[in-house]
Amino acid sequence: MPFVEAITKRRSLSIVGLEKNTGKTVCLNYILRRLDEMAKVSVSVTSIGVDGEQVDSVFATAKPEVRIYRGMRFVTSEGHYVGRRLLSCLVDVDSNRTAMGRLVTAEALSSGEVILSGPSSNIGLQRLLARERANGVGLTIVDGALSRLSLASPAVTEAMVLATGAAVSPSINELVRKTVFVKRLVDLPQPEPSLRNALSAESRRGLWAVDADGLPRDLGIQSALLINADTDLLRYGKTLYVGGAVSGTLLSRLSTLGRGIALVVDDFTKLFITPEALLSFERAGGRLFALQKSNLVALTVNPTSPQGYLLDSHRLCDALSEATGIPAYDVMKIERFGNHLT
Repeated sequence: MPFVEAITKRRSLSIVGLEKNTGKTVCLNYILRRLDEMAKVSVSVTSIGVDGEQVDSVFATAKPEVRIYRGMRFVTSEGHYVGRRLLSCLVDVDSNRTAMGRLVTAEALSSGEVILSGPSSNIGLQRLLARERANGVGLTIVDGALSRLSLASPAVTEAMVLATGAAVSPSINELVRKTVFVKRLVDLPQPEPSLRNALSAESRRGLWAVDADGLPRDLGIQSALLINADTDLLRYGKTLYVGGAVSGTLLSRLSTLGRGIALVVDDFTKLFITPEALLSFERAGGRLFALQKSNLVALTVNPTSPQGYLLDSHRLCDALSEATGIPAYDVMKIERFGNHLT
């Protein structure tokens, strides 16, 4: 998978899945193996969930273990660190505790398997990423938890790999439709520089409007979830900004207020909307923007679902590549048959 070369130019990478069992761990193992072979950048790896367990806790099926290579750093909890199957040198023990004990940072002195369980929040993860950068780590990779797209926020990691597959839907057409929608949100345009600068000048929460002079005006609404039928959202103008989550309810409300409304969010991970809600908003003349643009470097697929059905890998990858405009890779096939498939 040639995208690994692009990964070496980033400081942080998240691997996120649209569902459980979409091949995130297989993808992580492939990336770690290729980075070890390339030897271009120092690597640290962690997880925002738990990764590397031998048995799936939901489906009771076998899972791939996470393999770390000599010289790489890894961050996991005390409880999982003691079960590692490699030699390592302890680097740091974080004073903050998780459900499995304190976070441990170690450097691998040999290759072997580990269970990763890192910070449980984006704030904790941001702190960890900053610390790893300060310690000279070139690239930190974070494996995501179930449907944890917030991990892929550009405020957290610089780049992302999106894993999809048969676990999302047994229908190739439906799987492609759902994946394309996420890709479209990732690719949301940014507002013009002057507006982007005005809204990014300080941390803002709740709903804001932009007046005729291009200045943000607080609407006094702490959350987009708190609007009601009497709320005058357009009293300062038709450009709105939401500092926080956006649901389809807000888009539906804006769709009734006339044409020309522009809605700005921090990034695509703040959007909890359906394709239908977005389509209705755009048909009413609305436009959606993101202050920060995410960098999707690769799309990977697992054609097998935990329920046992198997999709046509070649047809699936071709359909996703054509619909998204970026190559899609079957990581399961690559791991079975080797690098000559890349």
